[in-house]
Amino acid sequence: MNESGKLYIVATPIGNLGDLSPRAIETLQSVDFVAAEDTRVTGKLLNHFQIKKHLVSCQKYNEIERAEQIISRIKMGENCAFCSDAGTPVISDPGGVLVSRALDECIVVVPISGPSAIVSALSVCGLHCERFCFEGFLPTPKGGRKNRLEEIRNEKRTLVFYEAPHKLQRTLDDFLEVLGDRKITICREMTKIHEEIWRTTISEAVEHFKEVPPKGEFVLVVEGAKEQHISENSFEEAVDYALSMCESGLSLSEASKIVAKSTGFSKSVLYKAALEKRK
Repeated sequence: MNESGKLYIVATPIGNLGDLSPRAIETLQSVDFVAAEDTRVTGKLLNHFQIKKHLVSCQKYNEIERAEQIISRIKMGENCAFCSDAGTPVISDPGGVLVSRALDECIVVVPISGPSAIVSALSVCGLHCERFCFEGFLPTPKGGRKNRLEEIRNEKRTLVFYEAPHKLQRTLDDFLEVLGDRKITICREMTKIHEEIWRTTISEAVEHFKEVPPKGEFVLVVEGAKEQHISENSFEEAVDYALSMCESGLSLSEASKIVAKSTGFSKSVLYKAALEKRK
């Protein structure tokens, strides 16, 4: 009976091919075959490093079926490397089913560490990163997205999200409405030619992308909730806070809505009081 092979989970570059580690290259050279989220993407990577291997597709639409085929080959003694399109597999990428099945079969799973968009963004965000909460992609439906943001509105750890360009404006709008105006670092096209890292506020980002259409893939690092600094029983403090938020460009209506969510006071009552005080 053949001794089982191993499954290697190989992190690949998120943009710059120079980030592929020597250990990852050695692993890809030594395995018997490579399972990939997209064989075209991984094929280009292998060609760049002049590595020739049999490629097997294993992505979210066929992972359950392909996982069984891959596991069967590994149990027969072959070694397999799994790569997602970019970064570390399993993290907001396929691979979880494959890893789980391999462990069920007592197959050795070896992590080949490397690029990660999450860690890369955190390292340059300028926010507190001792503790953070990775949310990945928010639910697509507007109601689901807002509900999830409501659930984490009081999370004090730094928040990390992935977002596609065509959804960015809606996500930022929802950030502002549900989370309020906070510091945010927007990382675009990380490690690629057009990489941009912008430290700003959510309200400024909302206005910016109304004028500048977003392009590329984004990692959004958002400041966690601060300790409650408005007394729930102090209506006057709530009114003053709404007025102070207007100084960053928010309308009084938007500011009143945000403060109402964090204090429990009525938005309309806050708005009227703030409007009267501003006169």
